[in-house]
Amino acid sequence: MKASRSLKVVAAIAASALTVAGTSALAVPAGAAARTTVVIVSSNAMTSLNSSTPDTNVTINSDIAYVQGAGFNYYDDKANLKQNKVFGSYKIVKNTAKDFRVQYTVAKGRVWSDGTPITGVDLLLSHVLVSNKYSIAAGLGDPANTDATPAFNSVGYGGPYSSHVVGDPVLSADGQSVTVRYDGFQPDWEVMGPGPSPVHALVLMAQGKDGLQSAAANKAAKAAFLTAFKKKDTALLKKIGKVWSNDFNIKTVNSSTNELLLVSNGGFQVKSAVADQSTTLVLNPKYNSGPKLSGIKTIVFKYIADGTAASQALANKEIDIYQGQPTADAVAQLKAIPGVKTVGGVNSCFEHIDLRSGDGQGESDKYTGPFAGNSQKAKDLRTAFLLAYPRQRIIDTIIRPINSSAVLVNSSFLLPGQTGYDKVVANSGVKKFTSGTQAERTAQALALVQKYYPSASAKNAVVDINLLFGQPSNQRRQAEAALVIAEEANAGFKVTAPGKAGWGGYLTSNAYDAAFFAWCPTSTSQTGTNANFLSDGENNFIGYNNPAMDKVLRSLEKKLSPADVTAKYLAADKLLVEDAITLGIFQHPAVTSYNASLKNVKPAPLTPNLVWNYWEWKF
Repeated sequence: MKASRSLKVVAAIAASALTVAGTSALAVPAGAAARTTVVIVSSNAMTSLNSSTPDTNVTINSDIAYVQGAGFNYYDDKANLKQNKVFGSYKIVKNTAKDFRVQYTVAKGRVWSDGTPITGVDLLLSHVLVSNKYSIAAGLGDPANTDATPAFNSVGYGGPYSSHVVGDPVLSADGQSVTVRYDGFQPDWEVMGPGPSPVHALVLMAQGKDGLQSAAANKAAKAAFLTAFKKKDTALLKKIGKVWSNDFNIKTVNSSTNELLLVSNGGFQVKSAVADQSTTLVLNPKYNSGPKLSGIKTIVFKYIADGTAASQALANKEIDIYQGQPTADAVAQLKAIPGVKTVGGVNSCFEHIDLRSGDGQGESDKYTGPFAGNSQKAKDLRTAFLLAYPRQRIIDTIIRPINSSAVLVNSSFLLPGQTGYDKVVANSGVKKFTSGTQAERTAQALALVQKYYPSASAKNAVVDINLLFGQPSNQRRQAEAALVIAEEANAGFKVTAPGKAGWGGYLTSNAYDAAFFAWCPTSTSQTGTNANFLSDGENNFIGYNNPAMDKVLRSLEKKLSPADVTAKYLAADKLLVEDAITLGIFQHPAVTSYNASLKNVKPAPLTPNLVWNYWEWKF
């Protein structure tokens, strides 16, 4: 799934893939003594080494990026934000009504995997990737212009950082720190800060270099980036932007891959990848940016198409961890495997249905489907579609066999059990989508459709809807789509919903009237959902544009009491209900099964919910 790095949300991608063949790491049996390889079944194949562009910000890419990278903080399995003091530190250095400053300092001696020192200069690219004002001033394009792609095709633009940062970050005299100034206190300041990027490698690739370079060349390249950043050198920055946006979008990694693409500072770095099959990461021998590792030397992400095959692979000790979107039968199989631990519950990923109302970002055509615009007809048809959407049936049929306590998600800003959720749901107007039986709601939906299409009936579906949902191999989502097609037909909607390989890249496509997928929060930030519904939000794939919504969401970008935050979420949810734009469906069942010999696997509610503590893993 997609999302902003600064806003900490990713979209969960549908399960797919083939069994891997010929991966050397699998030659070591899972139960062997002194095992140092962990093999993970992933929900999809890697599509890019850069998880921060609109088409590549999906869970598998972000998981791999997490294992390869280390920054100032991370979330644990209790959703507590932890500082990574091995990498560096940060602190508030000024806090007045209109001048709020935070200093970020990289600990001396930290190095990239090619030995290049990590300094404050490596933090400056974050500003380029999330500041609309910098992008415009540097001649890199206006990120708010949905008809043109900026030089850095980043998902980070349009967030609270961009709205409230003042000027450019200031580099300290020793080059190890940067100070960011905001126009006032920022409630999410701890997760808005910069992260490191190997800017020397980007410059070298922009210069046409193919392969690791000397220490002197790396130093010169970093200096060139600093000069370009300060002077807003459009020419060089555009070249770097092209590399950042495009060159990392590879599925295959082998001996011919430019090693500059693999420079990292995490515990592991990608060694090889077989397109649509596997990705293998090995120890970064120069890793010193995070917690000490516990003995694992190789991590393999292996792709298996269905839960049954994953269960068998676990039973055969061909894999060590399976976490995906299993069916009830698959969960039963997992629990019956000797030597395997299976833990359940729910995570923060939640399935939802979005309806397109305007043009997708960067699309050259115009959306003219039945849901287009804000006319009464468009709102009525969107309302009808949501009324007929069989959310409870989906839960009862598909989810409760896995998680018997599963409930509807009726807010786009809070999850069941969170503070304020019940108040928001009770007052947002969402009850019109839950009141009565499904048959009664579908009858209401048909009546709305018949206002504009009198010939519509339960036997005559006349409103064509193209629905996007995920990979053809995802059995659970195929089952969801089948229930949707059947019930929406009773309301006069003819839904077409074939699986779509690489569906994450089509979320902005005006060819689709609706899409269901999952948002996966990666933080507990106050503004974490803003990018989904702001008119210029980087996660606003459906062309939703409501000035009242923009006003409410922007008002979250300041210090508020918990009661005020709840009130803002309520106001935003009311607008979404009135405009009939989206509805939550269910939280994903969190089923993780793993080799009982593998210690310290602690699934977390936030993404990356499996690999967040990879450094603690050991056999």
